Amino acid sequence: MSDTSYLPSCSPALLTARANLYRQIREFFYARDVLEVDMPLLASHFVTDPFIQPIVADDAGRQRFLQSSPEYAMKRLLAAYPRCIYSLNKVFRAGETSRRHNPEFTMLEWYRLGLDDRQLMAEVAELVQSLQPGVPVHYMSYHQWFANSLGINPHTCELAELRLVGKALIEIDDTGLTRDDWLDLLVTHKLEPELPPGLTFIYDYPASQAALAKILPDKNGTQVARRFEAFFNGMELANGYWELTDATEQRHRFSADQKRRRDLDLPEMAADPKLLAALAAGLPECAGVALGVDRLLMQITGTVDIAHTLAFASERV
Repeated sequence: MSDTSYLPSCSPALLTARANLYRQIREFFYARDVLEVDMPLLASHFVTDPFIQPIVADDAGRQRFLQSSPEYAMKRLLAAYPRCIYSLNKVFRAGETSRRHNPEFTMLEWYRLGLDDRQLMAEVAELVQSLQPGVPVHYMSYHQWFANSLGINPHTCELAELRLVGKALIEIDDTGLTRDDWLDLLVTHKLEPELPPGLTFIYDYPASQAALAKILPDKNGTQVARRFEAFFNGMELANGYWELTDATEQRHRFSADQKRRRDLDLPEMAADPKLLAALAAGLPECAGVALGVDRLLMQITGTVDIAHTLAFASERV
């Protein structure tokens, strides 16, 4: 029997579709005078997010991390040379392999000076509709999402109430689960599967899930994170922020991440001092978003397994 282990994981048609998608993305940003930038894939620091794990590299005895996002480097560039930029490149996350995940994948990330998260949502919709004309677009706040489906206010409900709702829907050992853990579980197990066809934006996340976004009061006076997520036919596609520019607040959030990592028995990730220095020097007011290109290609082509969009998925390398 001949050895077929050399074969790619995608078809010639998907190879062509990917090339066309890259060209269309570049044309979209070229028409808007957004500059393409190449960011390093290896860096001396990694994100502190306890739910993203690194692939570590050894550079002649110096530890390096394959980057999970170009965000930190792009913000350092913005602080030095303020202008609208985008990156279309590979990123890496350890242990993420499924029909929707590959440890190495392609991320489109862009930053728009002077825009907030609402305005950036509109631009994400413009991009997707330019690639798939006629796709319907929906907008819903995180509060509406929970209230409509579960009848609870995710910003004010107590842990006991979330646990009661969650245990009725999800079989799980909930030892040690926090309030945010339950919110995330309800999103993945109950709310995401109910999303309508098309592109759906969920915005105004709980302040406890702000990550690198500003926290501001909504129309009801509730403090919310000015971030959004976009879902395409129910699949998470993009995550955007009205970017936090306060170095002191960002340092505090990194410290909170470290505590959560210790609680979960994960190795600590030192906060990136170069990013904090860039914020202290003055990050311009901007909004930024990261979009999974492989998932976008899946939705445009009707592909159900991410491996089929990749020349060589992780099992073939």
